[in-house]
Amino acid sequence: MRGARGRPMRRRGPGNLAVLAVALVVVGLVYAVLVPGSATGADGPQSQQIEEGRRLFAVGCSSCHGLNAEGGTNGEGHAAGPSLIGVGAAAVDFQVGTGRMPAAQPGAQVPQKPPAYSEEEIAALAAYVASLAPGPAVPPSESYDVSKVTQEEIVRGGELFRTNCTACHNFAGRGGALPHGRYAPSLMDSSPRHMYQAMLTGPQQMPVFSDAVLLPEDKRAVIAYIVALQESEDPGGLPLGRLGPVSEGLWGWLAGIGLLVLVAVWIGAKVPRTGRGRSPRGE
Repeated sequence: MRGARGRPMRRRGPGNLAVLAVALVVVGLVYAVLVPGSATGADGPQSQQIEEGRRLFAVGCSSCHGLNAEGGTNGEGHAAGPSLIGVGAAAVDFQVGTGRMPAAQPGAQVPQKPPAYSEEEIAALAAYVASLAPGPAVPPSESYDVSKVTQEEIVRGGELFRTNCTACHNFAGRGGALPHGRYAPSLMDSSPRHMYQAMLTGPQQMPVFSDAVLLPEDKRAVIAYIVALQESEDPGGLPLGRLGPVSEGLWGWLAGIGLLVLVAVWIGAKVPRTGRGRSPRGE
């Protein structure tokens, strides 16, 4: 059989059809293997956790931080909550885990309180915020585990603490006042996990001590020193700056002298006074 130009037309033999069929089968198998795997990844535990965090965020956080964590206003043009894009999972775990977020009301500083979410919900919120942009991740437990630190590490942690932290938290870790109604909280009830996250993220007025500023082993040493302060007894029986009997003796001396002065004034007020120029017999 010839074509229009007189050239013989080639017929497709069974071999070509077999090759085409095999190719279609191979493409179908590859698609069947890859596509279900991708769908499974999209519906995996991590994605489910992020979706749960998104729902929790929309209910409990979006009124201040915006529906997409871009930051929000209070309706009068003033910022109600900062953007959370790029803060990372560690910041969320610290703020929500310590009960500072969600805040009951705005103020100079949000105090610590019992957390409003469970650990699973906090992890979901952290996963959602972490999915928005890269940021500091929740540190592994070995980063702040101080169960095996040596005495030398505790001493070094004390030196680092007195150099970097006492200006706000005082040398005993009991906290202190800051300008504009703010304050550095006491560290006596802080957990090692939250202390590490605070150094890593710098919440509120605290500076960020990233790994480039303070090495992970230095952070662990500082935490070990604070834990040693938490577990130690007050030298004199009462805190009073943890100066021991010296501060307690000074306080007792001042209070005692003050009490004696008050008693002397009270006794003097009770003594009857005699008029001037009059004899004892009234003559």
